[in-house]
Amino acid sequence: MTTTNAQPTRSETPRADADEAHENTWSTGEMQLEDRSALRRVVGLSTELTDITEVEYRQLRLERVVLVGVWTSGSAEEAESSMTELAALAETAGSEVLEGLVQRRDRPDASTYIGSGKAKELREVVIATGADTVICDGELTPAQLTALEKIVKVKVIDRTALILDIFAQHASSREGKAQVALAQMEYMLPRLRGWGESMSRQAGGRAGSNGGVGLRGPGETKIETDRRRIRERMAKLRREIRGMKQARDTKRERRLQGNVPSVAIVGYTNAGKSSLLNALTGSGVLVQNALFATLDPTTRKATLDDGRECVLTDTVGFVRHLPTQLVEAFRSTLEEVVDGDLLMHVVDGSDALPIGQIEAVREVIVEVIREQNAAAPEELIVVNKIDAADPVTLTQLRGLLPGAVFVSAKTGEGIDELRTRLGELVRPPEVSVSVLVPYDRGDLVSRIHADGRIASTSHESGGTRIDATVPTALASQLARYAHSA
Repeated sequence: MTTTNAQPTRSETPRADADEAHENTWSTGEMQLEDRSALRRVVGLSTELTDITEVEYRQLRLERVVLVGVWTSGSAEEAESSMTELAALAETAGSEVLEGLVQRRDRPDASTYIGSGKAKELREVVIATGADTVICDGELTPAQLTALEKIVKVKVIDRTALILDIFAQHASSREGKAQVALAQMEYMLPRLRGWGESMSRQAGGRAGSNGGVGLRGPGETKIETDRRRIRERMAKLRREIRGMKQARDTKRERRLQGNVPSVAIVGYTNAGKSSLLNALTGSGVLVQNALFATLDPTTRKATLDDGRECVLTDTVGFVRHLPTQLVEAFRSTLEEVVDGDLLMHVVDGSDALPIGQIEAVREVIVEVIREQNAAAPEELIVVNKIDAADPVTLTQLRGLLPGAVFVSAKTGEGIDELRTRLGELVRPPEVSVSVLVPYDRGDLVSRIHADGRIASTSHESGGTRIDATVPTALASQLARYAHSA
């Protein structure tokens, strides 16, 4: 009898089993992150030099940009922080930042944003660095955009267009893509330009040189046709978003009817909102160290220390000078803030200007609440990333934000304290009732036992008498059975 020592195949090795097990347990966020980076370079298909390095290859394929900002108010630290944020936005959009320039002015120049003299200097910087794009730290008018492009002779975009481009890259749901498309068209409409025949008149049915009978006169220009088509597309997108909003409102009403407390997570982009959601709920939503990594609101259920349940909704991140087109397009998403029982405001403790983040977020929230004519929910400030923050900055924040909770979603520090604070703040409003429930309404008695706290109960001839403290929604249903001594 002979025996053979068969070698295990690749699928039988422990390493392969571990990889397969990991793939089977990937969370939704990990799979989304894998999809974003799934594009791989195929070796051997390029017609470029074969000895090119990966670094050189990245430099060739990335857009090379120069940043320009106008410092009108505030300190130099604030101006530099704004430019640093613009550089992070440019890198998130897939660009390579070569240079950053800031000009001190009382207000931006009305014609070229930075003035004609500085625009010529900017042209020299563009030539010296080999840049192909200039990004301005502000929203440029159509006239400023055209005039600056004529001087620097490369593509010029502003902060709004840059943010819209990032949103277009990261939108994944049908509603998110429609909202971003609407915002881009609202931005594009007044900035359409035409060259040559694009500005010429259209002659109708060419019966003669002038268009024939019934078709004489100035026709519609090509650029007017483009604007009309964009307006029609915008109207269609608005109708689609309204239909999606109805579905979102229906889901929100179901959550509200269930008497489950709702917590809306708001905060600056890349402050760690999704990481906190994962830490509190154990879910696997997408987490990426990038600006505006997640755009679609995500709702997950969490269990508090006392056993009660609440729902946490992660909303779209904010940024300084958030484009008005995005606020308008994402209005249905931002309404989650209005209907929440509590706002969990997440702040990046490692940022150079965390107080500026708080002010930028509150500015947008106040605008949304004012337009909805609703009462502002209670706010709980959560300072995240304390593991990477400067101890001096944290000490200052503890003095400026006495009611804040300091946590690290990465290390888990402070998460237990945050759970305790949530349990204290999301208690639903309760009402004391004394009711006599008929014996044929056992469903109400069961709900009182499940959702309320019973003080006393007794059985009488007319039904079950109960003294209890119940949620407001249940108290309104028990009003008809109110019993007075």
